[in-house]
Amino acid sequence: MSRRGVSGRRLFAGRGPGYVCPMTPSGSRALAGLLVFLAVGLAGGPAPGQSGLQTFERDRLEIETAAGERHAFDIELAVTERQKSQGLMFRRSLPADAGMLFLYAPERVVGMWMRNTYIPLDMLFITADGAIAKIAQRAVPGSLRAISSETPVSAVLELNAGMARKLGLRTGDRVLHPAFGTRP
Repeated sequence: MSRRGVSGRRLFAGRGPGYVCPMTPSGSRALAGLLVFLAVGLAGGPAPGQSGLQTFERDRLEIETAAGERHAFDIELAVTERQKSQGLMFRRSLPADAGMLFLYAPERVVGMWMRNTYIPLDMLFITADGAIAKIAQRAVPGSLRAISSETPVSAVLELNAGMARKLGLRTGDRVLHPAFGTRP
């Protein structure tokens, strides 16, 4: 499908409904609006301690490697949609033995991003039985690139960047927590 502008030239072809060509006056306004939206969104939001930020229940979990080594972490649980949307946004630091566990029911393909997240992270995508299905290492702070589980998972554990490598974590290792029917 194509449309023609005042001059009779084709403005776009095959872009689908809702596409606004950035070279038209309305497209330029839309593009400018998008850039302002992204600039404001990337500049941050409320700082920790300000109203609107979610609080998280705390818990503990362990990761057991194939070699039988266990590594314990103090975690925060992201269970509600608002908690999952906020995650570790706006944080400036995360203790070495800490993380955030995002829980999803039922299992699904999960996509994560690093918008308004200032801490580089490793993301462990976990199946319903606690097995690590995928590890995304060193997610870039502020990146809008989607990081996908690629297969259905029931949780994502975010840890400080480099932790997966430091501990020698691999796919197939197990996360021990009641959410997966196991206890640390």
